Amino acid sequence: MIRQTIARASGAGDRQRDVTSKERDMAKDWTPTSWRNKPIEQMPEFPDAVALAETEKRLASFPPLVFAGEARKLTKALGEVAEGRSFLLQGGDCAESFAEHGADNIRDFFRAFLQMAVVLTFGASSPVVKVGRIAGQFAKPRSSGTETVDGVSLPSYRGDIVNGIEFDEASRIPNPERQIEAYRQSAATLNLLRAFAQGGYANLDNVHQWMLGFLSGSPQAERYGHLADRISETMNFMRAIGITAETHPALRETDFFTSHEALLLGYEQAMTRVDSTSGDWYATSGHMIWIGDRTRQLGNAHVEFCRGIKNPIGLKCGPSMDAEGLIRLIDVLNPENKAGRLTLITRFGHDKVEAHLPRLIRAVEKEGRKVVWSCDPMHGNTITLNHYKTRPFDRILSEVQGFFDVHRAEGTHAGGIHIEMTGKDVTECTGGSRPVLAEDLSDRYHTHCDPRLNATQALELAFLVAELLKKDLEAMAPKRVASI
Repeated sequence: MIRQTIARASGAGDRQRDVTSKERDMAKDWTPTSWRNKPIEQMPEFPDAVALAETEKRLASFPPLVFAGEARKLTKALGEVAEGRSFLLQGGDCAESFAEHGADNIRDFFRAFLQMAVVLTFGASSPVVKVGRIAGQFAKPRSSGTETVDGVSLPSYRGDIVNGIEFDEASRIPNPERQIEAYRQSAATLNLLRAFAQGGYANLDNVHQWMLGFLSGSPQAERYGHLADRISETMNFMRAIGITAETHPALRETDFFTSHEALLLGYEQAMTRVDSTSGDWYATSGHMIWIGDRTRQLGNAHVEFCRGIKNPIGLKCGPSMDAEGLIRLIDVLNPENKAGRLTLITRFGHDKVEAHLPRLIRAVEKEGRKVVWSCDPMHGNTITLNHYKTRPFDRILSEVQGFFDVHRAEGTHAGGIHIEMTGKDVTECTGGSRPVLAEDLSDRYHTHCDPRLNATQALELAFLVAELLKKDLEAMAPKRVASI
């Protein structure tokens, strides 16, 4: 990565100055409502426009869910990832549901997520930026506007913030009142997550207690147990020399951020506020929001909305993304070329990484753009078995491996992973060291949309990523020393 940084510095500056000047002029034309004048994809058809407008007006009067200072802190942390000094762990539910909202589910997710983070931090000796797909991940894009069952066609389920999953006409009619419930659930979830992250639950002295009961006896439980023992020994040593969780808050607290796809733009607009300290606009629905692969068209509504807010932004990049189009999107979404502002979330499929990722990396490096590269190994690896959508775990691992291999070959930083996971013992993705078979899918298939990794599979993935990350950091060490 250092080699490319030096090589690209000479020519990228003038191009970047031209782009920055142009995009700053464009920014003057942005308002939180300017997206409404653009073409839009994946927008549900609400039958009552008056009720929708009234709901958005109510939401605009509600307190923010997150704060501008928190979003800036995440941007700074992601800047460290972009510079190769940290790693992004982003994960959570495919689509949050109203019915499954509860303290136990949130706690179990947080426990599983902490386990993954500590495996990455301790196993790879790398700081980890923790971002959940939670407290706002309610809307889902669909490949078709309708769903047909036994000859009956109804509007597709688009997430609990839009309509109900039950296959009947009343449930499938988009209902704006659901946005109020989504806000309230997000607020309650955030309240509990903040308590877990800052109230002592994340204390490294509790590293053994994060183990979920159903992991007992699995190969990952044994590996995690050994790692937890090493952490406990380290904590005992530090305590002996006077470094304790009481005197050093970093040992008992952690920064945890939230994220979701910014799909329902009326809701996002209602939650967008001016920061009183900077005068900038922030989406206060979550710390980070992303643009999906189906809604990233240049000049369309979702890109228009996201270019004007100051939150860190994610951009999903599928096989149809070309290098020229990516650079144009980067210049619109991050005209100041600020490290940490933009995360590129690649989602190709296990057998397409080597065909698509190198050309995107080379284009970004050639133009000197500062981005975080993250791998979504879930969405490109979905198949159907026994009438269930599933994702084979070996394909997920293969895409992650390919992501790291390509970045190693290009001399760039494999900066993160973006996964759909749960803290529950579900049977939705096949495979793993405690294998879920095709015939097991019906046992505990609880997702409202796409299949998620269970906690055992998520922990297994974390160990693989830790090994890959450690290998990359060791390879980078001589280059860093030489540059000094």
